Amino acid sequence: MKLFHEILGPVELPDRLERIVSLAPNVTDALFALGVGERVLGRSAFCHRPAEVLSLPVLASYTKTRTELLRSLKPDVVLLSTGVQRDQALRLKEEDFPVYAAPLPLSPYGILENLSTLGHLLDLEERASELAHQLAERYGRLRGRFDVKVYFEMDLGGPITVGRGSYIAQALLHLGLRPIFLDVPQAYFPPDLEEVKRRKPDLFLYEPKPWGRNPLEKARTLARERGWDLPVVATDGDELAHYGPMFFAFLEKLADRVAETLGQG
Repeated sequence: MKLFHEILGPVELPDRLERIVSLAPNVTDALFALGVGERVLGRSAFCHRPAEVLSLPVLASYTKTRTELLRSLKPDVVLLSTGVQRDQALRLKEEDFPVYAAPLPLSPYGILENLSTLGHLLDLEERASELAHQLAERYGRLRGRFDVKVYFEMDLGGPITVGRGSYIAQALLHLGLRPIFLDVPQAYFPPDLEEVKRRKPDLFLYEPKPWGRNPLEKARTLARERGWDLPVVATDGDELAHYGPMFFAFLEKLADRVAETLGQG
């Protein structure tokens, strides 16, 4: 099949993609959700969902690739994301690997669009369309559950929050959890913690690094150290930062935790 990619330019892939390497967690999630996990031969160090992928060889970090090992697997396609993996995708194409990169979503609907794109690449358009429809319905049922201002922070080696142009901010807004920095024309940025206090959020939403212990207690400790007297909700780590199909289940779990914390359960 012949395609044109906005970053990679002209791309030519086999009509039937049997041997797949996925170097992006969101794509790996989508492949298994579409029922073709058995075609996946390798992963990145950050692909840890679903659990079945942990037995696959690790071929890359987010920016570096073990090219000889990758070449030995003779993949029909190497799948990545754009954003931080943009240069990695371009390098692999220059080295004559068959590459396709899914774009970073600007809203949760972009996650569904990427699912549809994978359905096209894999000749699974009906299956992808049905799954996207189911996820869209679940997302729709979350609309307007709350009416509060929130400060969202994720630990990426330091505090990062979200502003305009982030799919996370769009998802929170959909739930009625209005991010306090929605007026900032930057998708992701380090927050000014004094400005957080001045903006008077009603709720602190915290996302720790994956595999951390006691994320809620860590979030409460951060709030106390910063002198914030407000309710706290924490995810289990790398959930809202994950933009594969599992994102919608993570969003449902977050909504339940917020409702419980605010006494709306």
